[in-house]
Amino acid sequence: MPTMKLKTKAYYDIIAPTSMGLRMSPLTNQETIQTSSHYRMQATSAESNVLTLGAALGLKTKVLTAFVEDSLLSQYIKQDLNRRNIDFDDNDKTQNGPWGVRHQINFVDPGYGLRGPRVHNDRAGEVGKMLSIKDIDLADLFINKGVKILHISGLFLALSKTSAEVCLTLAKWAQKHDTKVCFDVNYRASFWANRPNELRQIFKEIIALSDILIGGVYDLEQTINLKQEDSSIDAVKHYQLTVKKMQEQYPNIELFASTTRIVDNSNSHQLGAMIDLDDIFEMITPKPISVFDRIGGGDAFVGGLLYGLLTDMSVKEMLCFGWASGVFAVSIPDDFVMPHNTTQLWDIWHQNVRVKR
Repeated sequence: MPTMKLKTKAYYDIIAPTSMGLRMSPLTNQETIQTSSHYRMQATSAESNVLTLGAALGLKTKVLTAFVEDSLLSQYIKQDLNRRNIDFDDNDKTQNGPWGVRHQINFVDPGYGLRGPRVHNDRAGEVGKMLSIKDIDLADLFINKGVKILHISGLFLALSKTSAEVCLTLAKWAQKHDTKVCFDVNYRASFWANRPNELRQIFKEIIALSDILIGGVYDLEQTINLKQEDSSIDAVKHYQLTVKKMQEQYPNIELFASTTRIVDNSNSHQLGAMIDLDDIFEMITPKPISVFDRIGGGDAFVGGLLYGLLTDMSVKEMLCFGWASGVFAVSIPDDFVMPHNTTQLWDIWHQNVRVKR
């Protein structure tokens, strides 16, 4: 069994700072962004996607975010968070007219066959960048209520100097009050443009406060300049050497995890995963999976992994459960998963596709 010790008494299982927004995708995967005239709208963010799986299976979760006051779209997002059983505070910001703040919009083409997925980010003036640490009652959250895991994504961390301050302050409070910090590196080149030195320092600070690190070798090479001398070694050995180096530099990290992916085409991948917890290393050799929409698969993997950790699964079990959660996510048009129960996910792992009647 894993030896990571979580708080035994806490109101919240997982919380996460985030910037909520809207995802717009063509109604069918055969259509592209530039040619489609009919779109499907969803409320979304990487961090809320992680929380959704646990919330669906009974965990107590909360997003820390900001909304636009008296906005129909904010109401839509709040209603969707309620549907997903994710808590939030009505932290509303004044819009300041049509040219003021608003929620981000991500236009997503999931791709089809040899046409790869494309994501167009429309995030100018997003209200999530206005979330301040002053908007969060830290004492109530970490002392009065208690939190088992704080989840931070590199996407929100890199959003602005204000969001970085929010993440760093939350992580320091978490460390002080026995809350484990989970950091998903989530490197995005477009977020890092013209800001590598600034963001590299911030990412190193968060990693130094983290207990759980999610991310592959590439993410760490791009964000904190962690290099391996021999680039000819296989992916598994490369990851193990990376973990060893990270353990030497950041002894605070107890759990490392990452997915591995071979893309044959947009609808056919080979998905694997690796985990290292207290020097117990487990891996899933990449398995062929069918893909409807790959966006959100990584977040679902993290959500499943954290659910396994919170429910005392073995190291191997939490890895398999996370893998199955990621497979579930890429099989549907949503970028988050709301399973009926854990059996639905274990059936995916065991490749049990018989009809349930």
